Amino acid sequence: MTTRPITVAVIGAAGRMGREVCRAVEAAEDLALGPRIDVGDDIDEVAKADVAVVFSVPDVVEEHVLTCLKHGVHAVVGTTGWTAERLARVDTAAAQAPGIGVLVAPNFALGAVLLMRFAEQAAAHFESVEVVELHHPDKVDAPSGTARHTAERIAAARRAAGRGAVPDATTTALEGARGADVEGIRVHAVRLRGLVAHEEVLLGGPGEQLTIRHDSFDRASFMPGVLLGIRRVAAHPGLRVGLEHYLDG
Repeated sequence: MTTRPITVAVIGAAGRMGREVCRAVEAAEDLALGPRIDVGDDIDEVAKADVAVVFSVPDVVEEHVLTCLKHGVHAVVGTTGWTAERLARVDTAAAQAPGIGVLVAPNFALGAVLLMRFAEQAAAHFESVEVVELHHPDKVDAPSGTARHTAERIAAARRAAGRGAVPDATTTALEGARGADVEGIRVHAVRLRGLVAHEEVLLGGPGEQLTIRHDSFDRASFMPGVLLGIRRVAAHPGLRVGLEHYLDG
């Protein structure tokens, strides 16, 4: 019995990531590229697809995901810059669309997802931890969604282990010198021409340091995770934040 290919719409199809997604979908035998939607196009064209991959800009991404839900289309979302309030509204809408899945993934690189898992495992065992993310200067949000998600998972792991605050004797500093504070974890953002997407988690204890690092040198590194999301989103109804929810099936 032949299975019908999954029809995939791409929202933000003219952007750097959107173009890469279109190429990856066209190359996959079990997928079929559907509507390519960008600025000025009719967003309701998404109704012609089974799954929409969303790489639009933060200002409109919530609207695009809600449109997918309205049409009963699964959404795999790579746009970052989400707030808790926006995610809550999507969560509510997804709960009213039975059987429809929404994946919001701060990072689709499988190595980056594993970095977050390893950092979470290590966080309870070290006194100090900080996150450094490095991206190209065309990125509009800082810190990156990946770094925020990493810091949140680290903070949760430390709380569960009964770890106190990360030690820091700083009393005077230039604004921003110690980075952003994400649930007590310092996150530093670097923007440099020539970079793509890179992250380090630095963990320190008496007499030792553990560094966990991931580097994406090309946007092709995100495509295996995007394709994984497309293929598995229907099996995960409702909202999920983070590709790690899909790694084990």
